[in-house]
Amino acid sequence: MSAVTVPEGPDEGLLWHRGRPLAEQRAIEEGEAVVELGRREVVSVAGPARHDWLHSLTTGVFNGLSAGAGVDALVLSPVGHITHVMHAVEDGERVWMFGQAGSGGSLGDFLESMVFRTKVVVERHPDAHVFWAGHRAGDVPAGLAPDLAAPFGDGFVRIAATGIDDEDERAAGTWAWEALRIAAGVPRIGVDTDERTLPNELGLYATALDKGCYCGQETVARVHNVGHPPRRMVRLQLDGMRSQLPAVGAELLLDGAPVGFIGASAQHWQDGPVGLGLVKRTVPVDAQLVADGVDASQEVLVDPDVGLHVKAPAGLRRRLI
Repeated sequence: MSAVTVPEGPDEGLLWHRGRPLAEQRAIEEGEAVVELGRREVVSVAGPARHDWLHSLTTGVFNGLSAGAGVDALVLSPVGHITHVMHAVEDGERVWMFGQAGSGGSLGDFLESMVFRTKVVVERHPDAHVFWAGHRAGDVPAGLAPDLAAPFGDGFVRIAATGIDDEDERAAGTWAWEALRIAAGVPRIGVDTDERTLPNELGLYATALDKGCYCGQETVARVHNVGHPPRRMVRLQLDGMRSQLPAVGAELLLDGAPVGFIGASAQHWQDGPVGLGLVKRTVPVDAQLVADGVDASQEVLVDPDVGLHVKAPAGLRRRLI
């Protein structure tokens, strides 16, 4: 079967599958595939003040970042809501980073608006490609920057000048990638989250508690130290008897009352239909939910009492890619 592209949504036009999405999932897990993660905004920041500047703007630790080292970070609103996510790596002369499809707004616009008189230069790279490649996939396009650690699978994430052709026999599509991402409990900003999401609700991902001030820090610290996150992210095991997966953003119901929403869902090659959702912290962890008419059981990813305590599936690292 020839390549099929995504018809709509934030990944519109990307490879969806090549006829065997479950086999593509296995190829990713075995490190033999390449996945184009397009629609990622690539930006670099140069200048002697780049580390201090990014450190002051984000939840991540950029001070002392050595060549080849990477960091994930968030940009928050004054009340602590996530507005941007960045995956960054230092090459010795500049920090390269990419945003995330579906996050809303432009990371480049935000960074340029915050330069003022700081000695940094923000450069956009609209033609750059971001892809995941397995360690056993063979030759792939050379990187513009050092590679980043992968969120799952035996491979790495690379920023390059060119991508992978959809007809390449190693190419795996977004169907396979999304299924593995969801199964690993890795949320996608703007798809599995909304405009009110706090880092605490995601287990304080990419948020340092022992660094200097940044926008939204007071909310993060207050929720962590004296309160509880109002919601928590869960992995959902969906009823496999239904042929239709829930729509992104559909309400999650408990006894007919809305208690949250579901983000992305997909068919996993081993676990069956899975999804990610945000629910009220007070929802019992063993409660059975309903999403768009589909029964859904919960798996705890974030402790309902302490947001820092993340319970990701065994053997998997949670990174936002």
